[in-house]
Amino acid sequence: MQRYKLTLAYDGSPYVGFQVQPNGPSIQGELQRALKLMTKGQTINVHGSGRTDSGVHAYGQVVHFDYPAPIAEEALLRALNSICDDSICIQKVEAVEDTFHARYHTSGKRYIYRVEGGPFMSPFKRHYALHHPYQTDLDRMAQALSYIKGQHDFESFCSTHTDKTNFVRTIYRAEVHPGPDPSSYYFLFEGDGFLYNMVRILVGTLLQIGDGLKPIEEMPRLLEVRDRNEAGPTAAAHGLYLDEVFYLSAEDRAQKTAQWLNFKKEADFDA
Repeated sequence: MQRYKLTLAYDGSPYVGFQVQPNGPSIQGELQRALKLMTKGQTINVHGSGRTDSGVHAYGQVVHFDYPAPIAEEALLRALNSICDDSICIQKVEAVEDTFHARYHTSGKRYIYRVEGGPFMSPFKRHYALHHPYQTDLDRMAQALSYIKGQHDFESFCSTHTDKTNFVRTIYRAEVHPGPDPSSYYFLFEGDGFLYNMVRILVGTLLQIGDGLKPIEEMPRLLEVRDRNEAGPTAAAHGLYLDEVFYLSAEDRAQKTAQWLNFKKEADFDA
């Protein structure tokens, strides 16, 4: 068996999300369908760097899987792109060590959230950016973003449907930039990890601050109170993009793998 790492982009509009679900098509399901065709009926499990919700897009999602026989990276790239739906594009294929894991070896991620202002929304952008037809102050939002940089408890910005108990995350970059069109702009978030709906709740809160509905100082207050009910709404999924996934170095991956093996050995011994 050879393990492969894939970097892919996708339009999330037709999918119920990354993960396989019974209520519709998924990115994971489409990849596994393509691999099943390539292997003449063999089921191959695809593991992603993380889940994206229904309607969320990706410029640089990462997955891994074990293929039953060695295949040239270029051949695998071409084969998958010829079988997968046109809404998915495999950008890069890499043969990796069999201990590599797309999810557990991540060191961070970058997300982008796109917003279109103006009174009316272009029909060609309606699935790829949030329409926010209000006068919004980018400087106010930039000031509010400065408060979330660094390590904080982000419980106020996490969905109540999460199963997480640790809400502490470190944000390296939190910015708002003008977009290519006069009325467009986008948010950029980069950190060591993100909670369920965290970016979308941050954006919903920032837009309220930019509109003057909440003060700039609302952001540090929300970090302090740790209450989801106090934060703004969850912005729509279709404005969100998983931009890039960052990984530990080979040396750090080996160290983390060794830690897992030691933990598993001790757990088995204790059992």
